Amino acid sequence: MIKYHAIVLAAGQGKRMRTGENKQFITIQDKPLILHTLDVFDTDDWCSAITLVINPKEEARMNELVGSASFRKQVDLVKGGAERQQSVFEGLKSLSSYEGPVFIHDGARPFISPDTLHTLAEVTDVKRAALLAVPVTDTIKQKSGNQLKTLDRKTLWAAQTPQCFDYSLIMNAHEKAAEEGYIGTDDSSLVERYGEPVEIVQGSYDNIKITTPEDLGKARAYLDYKQE
Repeated sequence: MIKYHAIVLAAGQGKRMRTGENKQFITIQDKPLILHTLDVFDTDDWCSAITLVINPKEEARMNELVGSASFRKQVDLVKGGAERQQSVFEGLKSLSSYEGPVFIHDGARPFISPDTLHTLAEVTDVKRAALLAVPVTDTIKQKSGNQLKTLDRKTLWAAQTPQCFDYSLIMNAHEKAAEEGYIGTDDSSLVERYGEPVEIVQGSYDNIKITTPEDLGKARAYLDYKQE
């Protein structure tokens, strides 16, 4: 068993959901989205503790929500920043005395499986950095001006979360990015930027990120299917 600390991001506003509030509060089968996600880590014996990064304006509401859930594990709330990368950095800084693997996960991905989490932890224990990804199934076109190029999809992967890193490695990458004013597309891109290898662990197409109203329909259908 490899113990890890989970940082779960819930500070975004989810404007594409068009609900007028943080999508983490949207209910799926009578339970807020963020609680579905936190449940996965709370019930995983490999997870030692959870840091939930929140919007400062929603601190009271999140505190009440987490307190009502009766989680077995410690769930610490940390105030996030204006951008996702800043929120991750705040979460990492709150673990200043921690040593070991840290998972960085989107609160809007509630369907990650424990077996996948364990594989990710095992790979990170050896490689120091790993992320979940799935092979791209669509044909991908790259457009530059009037030129269109078809990319070889055998070489393309769609990145997911969690992404898992040795704490010192990802903390150093975030510190350097902050010093240089660099904003990456995800956490692994910060590590890649400094020449560090990142291992791909094949994830699942079920590990969807709930971003739009259409995704909500998929999530509800998925849970109904699992309960049949």
